[in-house]
Amino acid sequence: MEKSFSESYKAAGVDITAGYRAVELMKGHIKRTMTDGVCSDIGGFGGLFALGKVKNPVLVSGTDGVGTKLKIAFLMDKHNTVGIDCVAMCVNDVICSGAKPLFFLDYIAVGKNVPERVASIVEGVAEGCVQAGCALIGGETAEMPGFYPVDEYDLAGFAVGVVDKKKILDNKKMQAGDVVIAIPSTGVHSNGFSLVRKVFDVEKADIKTPIEALGGKSLGETLLTPTKIYVKAIMSLLEKKVNIRAISHITGGGFYENIPRSIPDGFGAKIEKSAVRILPIFDLIAKTGNIAERDMFNTFNMGVGMSVVVKKEDADKALNILKLAGEDAYIMGEIVKSDSKIELC
Repeated sequence: MEKSFSESYKAAGVDITAGYRAVELMKGHIKRTMTDGVCSDIGGFGGLFALGKVKNPVLVSGTDGVGTKLKIAFLMDKHNTVGIDCVAMCVNDVICSGAKPLFFLDYIAVGKNVPERVASIVEGVAEGCVQAGCALIGGETAEMPGFYPVDEYDLAGFAVGVVDKKKILDNKKMQAGDVVIAIPSTGVHSNGFSLVRKVFDVEKADIKTPIEALGGKSLGETLLTPTKIYVKAIMSLLEKKVNIRAISHITGGGFYENIPRSIPDGFGAKIEKSAVRILPIFDLIAKTGNIAERDMFNTFNMGVGMSVVVKKEDADKALNILKLAGEDAYIMGEIVKSDSKIELC
């Protein structure tokens, strides 16, 4: 590695030695995520992971990125939280099947490899993996001069989880009268930022001054709040054998797109809008952008990061388990017989 150097490649904008420096800086963060299944170290051509003792294992995968929320990170010059978003967007999808996340890989594409900045990004990825209980077993940093501006980058990830085939969550047992539980979000999470950026004109606006309506936080700080990772809360429900009918991760498309994905034909989720605990940032977005309520619920999570449908008799048990897991969950609706998959009333 020490002898690997190309003056010509560096003149073209790619510094190989900066890549090695970045890897050295990120190793400490990656070490935090190591779990029993990891069989390889950083630096090889592939990440190795032992599946463990699952009677009839089914692998569940998910991939996603952070999207244009990264623009806020650039403007704030804060890079150690977007990695949490990247992990969250992947593992929160994986757990909707009842799977436990096992490992994660990231992909970082940069205009210029600044080792300290790359390490800061990976710091966030590692923190997300720790929160999700999965290992960061590999990744890729690509320096792409002329494709990305020198101060910008893109970030994406890939997660794999496992679930016993007999324990895969599906919606076949859903019935009218089942309860829809809301698990709160921490904010906008990682969706709808193209609209957010347009509403606030963030490239020109002052996003660093505290705003009273946001609890004294600045707009930039509020928007950068990392996506909530729900792995431990959902795993707690599964371990306590709560009768879960379905789980939805509320991402881009909001309520209208995501909740119906877990509802079978002939049924619908009847959501009480008055029950939804809308966060102040969404009120500010709607007011500033003059955005209709229907569009808000069809774009953002509105304060609900995950919805869980449980058997009515298990509702109190589920709420207590989620409370012990640190989630202030609440009932926001019920399942009804309907030709419409969702109704907000």
